[in-house]
Amino acid sequence: MTKHRLAVVEKGKEIQKAVPAARAFRPFDEMERMMERVFGDFPPRGWMRPWRAEWPAFPDLRMPKVDVIERDEDVLVRAELPGVERKDLEISTTDTSVTIKATTRHEEKEEKGDFYHCEISRGSFARTVALPAEVESAKAKASLKDGVLELTLPKVEKSKRHTVTVE
Repeated sequence: MTKHRLAVVEKGKEIQKAVPAARAFRPFDEMERMMERVFGDFPPRGWMRPWRAEWPAFPDLRMPKVDVIERDEDVLVRAELPGVERKDLEISTTDTSVTIKATTRHEEKEEKGDFYHCEISRGSFARTVALPAEVESAKAKASLKDGVLELTLPKVEKSKRHTVTVE
C-alpha cells in the first residue's frame, strides 16, 4: 500500500504523518476538519436555553395567526389574539380586505421581603389580510372569546357561491 506524507497541525506545531493513499485526499474530510478548527471554539448549540425563560416577551414582534375561510354566504376570518382585550382592538374592513390592529400590555410584579421585581412589556401590531371574495363590510360582525377573534363578513350578492347543475 502506498503511503503519502501529510502535514498535520497539532496544538500550534506542524508535524508530518504518513497516511494511506486512500485517505490522503478526501476533500470533504478536509473541509470538515477546517470547519471544526474555525467553529470549534463557539459555544455548543442551545447554550442560552437556561436563560430563555427569563427573557421578556416581545409582543410587538409577534403577528397573529389568521385563518380566512370562504363559505357560501360569507367569509369568516379567525385570528389568535392571546392577551388582547376588546378595548385594545381595532378592526377595519374594505370590500376586499380586513385590517386587525391591537396593542398589548403585560405587567408582572413580584415582591418578597426586600426583593422587588417588575417586568413590563408592551407592543402593538397591525395585520391586513386579503379576502377571497367581495364582502359587505358595513354588515360585518365580530366577537372575541378566549383570545380568538371571529369576524363574519357577508358576501355581496354577485360574490355568493351558486351551484350549477350539469345537464
